[in-house]
Amino acid sequence: MNTVQTLPNGQTIRIQSLTMNDLLAIQSLQENVIAALPDTSFLQPLSEEEFRFILNGNGSMLGAFHEEELIAFRAMLEPEIDEEHLGRDAGLSENELPSVLYSEISNVHPAYRGNGLQKMLGKMLMEQVDTSRFRYVCTTVAPFNIASLKDKFSLGMHIISLKVKYGNLIRYTMMKELTDDPIEVNDLETILIDMSYLERQQALLKDGWIGVGMRQEAEEWKVIFKKKRTV
Repeated sequence: MNTVQTLPNGQTIRIQSLTMNDLLAIQSLQENVIAALPDTSFLQPLSEEEFRFILNGNGSMLGAFHEEELIAFRAMLEPEIDEEHLGRDAGLSENELPSVLYSEISNVHPAYRGNGLQKMLGKMLMEQVDTSRFRYVCTTVAPFNIASLKDKFSLGMHIISLKVKYGNLIRYTMMKELTDDPIEVNDLETILIDMSYLERQQALLKDGWIGVGMRQEAEEWKVIFKKKRTV
């Protein structure tokens, strides 16, 4: 991919597929993003080995350039099938796991935030997915990482699990099914739960509810849960 886009601030950027030649720029941008984070627990950074794994044909990565500077990137990963595979959080069968892609890390330079770059790159990556090979896209997000949750919901992902991941970090697992048929929910059954009530959310998810959005009420963020339809 190689395309030109205009940002809301009027700047012109170039979006293109990234390769191993961009590795140093990718790592440098990740370091800048981490340095600007108020809470580093929200971001699970990738190692050089993990970036190399994606760039060597085990996924795809798009980058946005202003002039010659990499200002944003976003990646999709074709994951190895192991015990921590996110498809297991969704209750997928073993033979469905190869049809899962991960929506991986996305970084936007602090000076270019507010221009919708994360969402733009996410939509472009989704459009590139080979749906003859892949049916699901999964990812993890920390509760109260509001910007990332908004991004994932905007891409049509929903919460299907809430558990400890990566050793000791509590994470939502979110999923999007890449079919023409959206997941059917019962609109008559809707519950709003404070995002800090982790055990209540876990109980709903185990009972077949899914998180489809969120809403701010006063100073609190609440997750919107709907019950999946059953035949």
